[in-house]
Amino acid sequence: EAEAALRLQRAAGRDEDFPQVTPSPPPVLLLAWPLGYLTPKSGLILWLVASLGCMVISTGIVWNLNGKPESSLHLIGIVFPPALACLMAGQLGDFLLLETALFLYLHKSRPWLAGAAIAFYVLKPHLFVPFFLVLLLWSALRRDFRILAGFSAALALCCGAVAWLDSHAWQQYQQLVLHGTHIMDLFIPTLPMALRFLVHRQAKWIEFIPEAVGCVWAVWYFWSRRESWNWLDHGLLLLLVSVACAPYGWYYDQAILFPALLTGLYRAERSPASLSLFALIATAGLIAIYWPIQPISPFYVWTAPAWLLWYVFAIKSRRHQDQAAPEMAASAG
Repeated sequence: EAEAALRLQRAAGRDEDFPQVTPSPPPVLLLAWPLGYLTPKSGLILWLVASLGCMVISTGIVWNLNGKPESSLHLIGIVFPPALACLMAGQLGDFLLLETALFLYLHKSRPWLAGAAIAFYVLKPHLFVPFFLVLLLWSALRRDFRILAGFSAALALCCGAVAWLDSHAWQQYQQLVLHGTHIMDLFIPTLPMALRFLVHRQAKWIEFIPEAVGCVWAVWYFWSRRESWNWLDHGLLLLLVSVACAPYGWYYDQAILFPALLTGLYRAERSPASLSLFALIATAGLIAIYWPIQPISPFYVWTAPAWLLWYVFAIKSRRHQDQAAPEMAASAG
């Protein structure tokens, strides 16, 4: 219960009037449970190694999906600011990044596994609403529900494992979320939250408007491209929009965007303007991390929209270059 959690945290030195709890649902227990058998230092080391491993594996997958280009751009993964922030804060973003990379890698050849790979999206479902909406439409249109079946089976397995570990987990989670947190009263540095605080701080429904708009856009975007839909192309833009319009999220959650951004870098490799703009955005993020600027700072409001706008700019720059190449060749001939 919230009161019990608050007593434990006060005994450890926390002086707030409310407990610090994770808003993630009980399946997160499957990631945290093994750490309970370790000393705090050993658990921290294991978590950091696992997070770093997720980043390295994800980078390799995205590099492979892009045809193993002879480029060193994938090394940017080592200093990608949201992933570093996630590593330093001990958050889940790097694990969700790996899930995203696995989905992109497996969705054609192993749809069941692709669906199972994104089961932990439920830990931060608000980041994937337009993404999941299109996944449902795409599956229904193709009459192929193997990805959704794999997701459902893996999620059911996770929930069963949680019930086995703690039969009261869901009831306790409901009490903590409804009565033990003040997450909706805090300023979270997202564009939807900033919109709410600018218009009417107490009108919490305002921060869900951008996500509703994002869902409408996602349906239109998918439907207009339904015959040629490609998760390695259209799905990456969809992921960026999903995160940019999420009503709640932190800078380190943007680690899940790395597959889209690395793909954009590969495609914009011949565009100095695109590379320079990416470097500018990333440098601002690195400065914020090492300054440090606190995660709740309004500074981070612009970051998710900036990644989205950069990706759109990079893709359009690549298309212009591809269109101009034949004309230049003809002129030279």
